Formats: sequence, C-alpha cells, structure tokens
Amino acid sequence: MIEMQVASIRMGLMSTQRVVILKEKAGDRHLPIWIGISEAESIMIGVQGGEMPRPLTHDLLRSIIESLGARVESVVVTALRNDTFYANINIVVDGKNIQIDARPSDAIALAVRVEVPIFVEDAVIDTAGIVLSTKEGEEVDISEDELRKLAPFKDIIDNLNLDDLEKS
Repeated sequence: MIEMQVASIRMGLMSTQRVVILKEKAGDRHLPIWIGISEAESIMIGVQGGEMPRPLTHDLLRSIIESLGARVESVVVTALRNDTFYANINIVVDGKNIQIDARPSDAIALAVRVEVPIFVEDAVIDTAGIVLSTKEGEEVDISEDELRKLAPFKDIIDNLNLDDLEKS
C-alpha cells in the first residue's frame, strides 16, 4: 500500500463532475478519481479545516463513529474494476479491526476530517496512477496504455496547474 494525500480537486471543463487528485506522499505518482459535487465540497471543507453551522454527512459519520467509542484508523482505495474505484474505511472498535466498504470520495472526506492516512493499493496505483512533469518545459513520455488511462481526465490534466499542487 502507498500512502497518498489530497493534492487538488478539479472541475472538468466539459462537465460539472469533479476530480480529486491524490498524490503519493513519498513519490511522484498522482491518482485522479472522479467524484460528485457534494463530496468534492466536503473534501475541500475538510482539507481547509472549515466548520459548517450544521454537520455535513461526513461530519455526522465522524460523530457517530466517535460516539460509539470507535476510531477511524485509515482509509484505503482498494480496487479499480470497470472504471469504478472501491475503498474501505478501516475502523477500530473494542480492539477489533473492521473494514467498511465505501466510495473513495466518502472515505477521503472522512479521512481529512479525522486526520488519518489515505492509502492506495499497489495494483490500483500501478493501473491508474500517472506521473506529471513538475519542471517547466519538461516533456513527459507517455505510453499508449497510459494515454488510454488518461482519456477520461484529458481536459482536467491539460488545464492542471502544477504550481497550485505544490502550494496546497
């Protein structure tokens, strides 16, 4: 498993869909995952440490987990099947480890609120991870297989400002 962090959230130019971009903590690979608008907003609020006057769904989930005497240990993006990502929320309750199936967007929104690590299974990052150039004018050699993986994200990647990623 590879530890990741939320690098950015972007909006597609041709749609209202959002993409959360995870980045390896100790590497250069990025993992773009399509997410819904409300989940994108929830992740952004969590990353920025914002408070809402009333709890959002992910705040409610955190509150329920904590009220039951449990704690979130980590979240893991576990698989990519048929262009759909899968994730688990790893919770410890009464010394017992429990894995709860979740959408990656919900798992990430919870992770940023409770400040736990976000991991991605090696097979997922090997399949869907991309390396972006961070040096001005540097060419990136992309194979045909990588181009196929990137096709759904083309408009976002073409407009990605890597300087923003470094600042966040």
